[in-house]
This record gives sequence, structure tokens and C-alpha cells, in this order.
Amino acid sequence: MTAQLLTEEFFFAHDDSQAVVGNSLATREEREAALDGALAPGATRAHGAGDRARAEGPDPFRLCFERDLDRIKHSTAFRRLAGKCQVFIAPADDHLRTRLTHAIEVAQVAVAVARSARLNVALTEAIALGHDCGHGPAGHASETAFSAFLPGGYDHAVYGADVTVARLNLCVETLDGIRNHSWRRPAPATPEGEVVSWADRIAYVCHDFEDAVRAGIVSPADLPDEVGRVIGTRRSQQLNTLVVALLQAIASTGRVGMAKTPADALAAFRQFNYERIYLRPASCQQADRVIALLRQLVECFADAPGRIPSVEAGEHGPVTPGSGSAFALAVNHVSGMTDRYALALAVDLLGWHPDRLPRGV
Repeated sequence: MTAQLLTEEFFFAHDDSQAVVGNSLATREEREAALDGALAPGATRAHGAGDRARAEGPDPFRLCFERDLDRIKHSTAFRRLAGKCQVFIAPADDHLRTRLTHAIEVAQVAVAVARSARLNVALTEAIALGHDCGHGPAGHASETAFSAFLPGGYDHAVYGADVTVARLNLCVETLDGIRNHSWRRPAPATPEGEVVSWADRIAYVCHDFEDAVRAGIVSPADLPDEVGRVIGTRRSQQLNTLVVALLQAIASTGRVGMAKTPADALAAFRQFNYERIYLRPASCQQADRVIALLRQLVECFADAPGRIPSVEAGEHGPVTPGSGSAFALAVNHVSGMTDRYALALAVDLLGWHPDRLPRGV
């Protein structure tokens, strides 16, 4: 291959380019060795192809968690997060967050902590960007909707790791971080996963409040004194305070946590959001509509599984209408839909009047 390249003519993007890199590339093994020396004692090391459900050969240049990160970024599930709401369903205001922008903001917070704490940045970012790939359309109400059809219920974190991104054959550490990022789940097995758990809560509490202010639901003056006094009323100030609090705790204890004062303020902030944003009467009414809509879609596809693209393509063999496998495939299909696609199907397939559809704000 090298001899062939020596005889090739090379082309460059700009005729006047003067940039010179040098032609000494770092192999994956060299990069692994350099990273080992730079990481904190408890950080997760990257070696070889990584521990995966299906064995693979290692990449010549990329570290195993970098491959995971690339696979998540290129995945359909990650791209569809752009069409799934964070709080407000299919909003007309393009500045309100989606699941995609939420995932990016979680990654920003998590990577900021991981870099300074000398943790594995690629693993941290992979977990952060993949952590919500299991979410269905129209917010957390989708979990209630889908739980009726699956033994053990539907948890977006578990479903995301075990079903949605399982096909990507990610490393066990990446899947563990995705599966256990929610605080109601067992602790992640890596410090990188712990960082993402905190980053998720920090990001959504801060940006959901900012979106609610933009939507006219609350104002900065409504924040409890404990929150404004300790972590501030502006998102940039809040994020900086909470990231520094995480790093200070790591420096003091060697563990991923937060001192009581900022942790209590974060908890009070989250409680305020639940009372004034997530569980306000209008939001609960919309959740009821979401649950009814998604359940009807699942039942429709389970009764006629031939409408499910993967079944139509013959990927599963014959599927009996109304069977457990039909409902599992229907949940998988509907959970992958964007908000607007699910709402459109409610009208076109289920015959819903547009006035019945859930509204964004």
C-alpha cells in the first residue's frame, strides 16, 4: 500500500495551501500509552478494540471509545433527537431545546469536568451524546405510554442501551453509562458515567428553566432565594457555579460529587422546575394526550405489524398480529419517531382531529 501511495498524485483543497503537518502518524497503541500516563488513577483506560458484545478487531488509529463516539454521532437514533422535544412538544419556537441540543449541552458540561479531572474524555462524550437515544417522542410521557406494552416497563435509559443503540455494538463501559445515567438507576460503573449523571441533571435543570422563561411560563424573579443566591439566575452563571462545584468535590474527595450547599441549591432548583414547569396543569394535560396518542399508535402497528418497516422488509420473519413480539416491534418503531411524525400519523393514520393533538407550550 505504501509503495502504491508513493506513485500516486495527491490533491489538496486549496491551491495556495502552505500548511505542513509532517508525516509521522500516531498509532492507536502509541496514543493508548500516552493516554494511560495522562489519565487520573481511577479513569477508564482504552485498550485494543474494547469489550464489546460482538468481538471486533481494533482500529489502527482510533481509540475504542472514539469509535463508540463516532458510531453514536452517525446513528439514526442520535440524529432523530433533533425532532424529539426536551420539554415543549414540537415547538414553533426554534430556540427551545430538543433532545439533540440537550444531549450536546450535557456533553459540554460533562467534557468540561472530565478534562480537568483527567478522565477519559472520549468515553465521557460518548455516554453524554448517547444517553437519551432511548427516549420516545413527546417527552417523558412516552415512558408511561410504552410501559403498558413491555414486561418490566419502559425506561428510556435501559431501553436506549439495551435496544436502541445495542445494534451499534458499543463498548460495555459506554452502554453502562447510558443505561445508568438516571439517578433512579444503579450507579454507573465508571467515573465518566458518574460525571454524565451529574451533567445531565445540571444541564436540564438550567436550560429547561431558561426555555420556560422564554416561553413566558416563569421568570428569573420566581426562583427560590436559595437557588439565586447560591448558583445565580442566569444559565451561564449557574453552569459555571455547578461545574466548579463538581471539580472542587473531586479535588477534595477523589470522587464525583458536590458539596452540600450547591447540591441543595441544585435540588431546590429541580424541585422548582417540577412544580412550576414539568407538572403544571397544562403540562399534565398534554402528557395525557401524549399517552393516549402513543398507545393508539403502538396498538395500531401491533395489530398490523406488516406496516412496520423492518417487518415489511422481512427482517424478523412472520410476526403474528397482537402477539408479544408484535407489540415489542411496535414499541420499537413508535419510540423512534420524531414528535412531528408521530403527531402527523395520529391525524393521517388514527384519524385524530388536529385540535386533539398535544401542543408545545
